[in-house]
Parts: sequence; structure tokens; C-alpha cells
Amino acid sequence: MFTHEFKKRVRYAETDKMGYLYYGRYATLYEIGRVEWLRNIGISYRELEDVHGVILPVLSVESRFLKPAYYDEELTIISTVNEIPTKMIIFYHEILNGKEEKIHTGIVKLFFIDIKSNKRVSLPSLIKNAMESAK
Repeated sequence: MFTHEFKKRVRYAETDKMGYLYYGRYATLYEIGRVEWLRNIGISYRELEDVHGVILPVLSVESRFLKPAYYDEELTIISTVNEIPTKMIIFYHEILNGKEEKIHTGIVKLFFIDIKSNKRVSLPSLIKNAMESAK
């Protein structure tokens, strides 16, 4: 299991009239978690795309809203990949509020695409090696 935590504060522009984090913003939290998870194992998203020619389009997103997040609240985004992927990578996200209560969960499935051929590819060795080193 490969887990990384990242803190992010809810900004005013991200809230609705009730002062809650707008439901559509949770996908952005998933992206933040995913990018920081990769950075934590030594890979920048930009490097993955620009140097290694691999992009990660989203195949599916599942969200579960347990409690609201509020304006100016510091959230903890916990992103986990349970196993070394092959054709698809699955991120399990948990969002905790400032009281460390679980307020949201999400599952995001992505696959690997070669930028030049626009075809699906297996797990890039760059990610596999980084994950194996992080064990």
C-alpha cells in the first residue's frame, strides 16, 4: 500500500452560498492528491508528460459525501494506491476535516496513454521502479 497525505485549505472561491466546499471541487482535491502522491515517490506529473510522454486520463470517478467541508477549513487529502498497477492505476482518496474526521471518500481510476501514439500502454517503468523503491 502506498499512501501520501497533503494539506489544503478551503478557499472562499471554492465554496457555495452556504459556505460549503462546492461538490464539484472534490475532483480537484483528487487531482491534488494524485499529483502530490506522484511527487512523493519522486515523479513530477510534468516530467511524466513532457519527458516520458505518458498521460493519465480519468476512466471513472466515484465520490461519497459524508460531511461538508467549510470555508477556511484545513483539509487533509489522503491518497492511496493499494498495489503496483499494470494497465490501470486506482487512487483511493479520503478527505479529513480539521478535526481529523473523515468527511469524504473518492475512487479515481486512470489508465496510461502514450502521447505520441494516443494508445493505451502498460505501467511506465518510471512509476513501477519508483513504487518498488518506496516499499
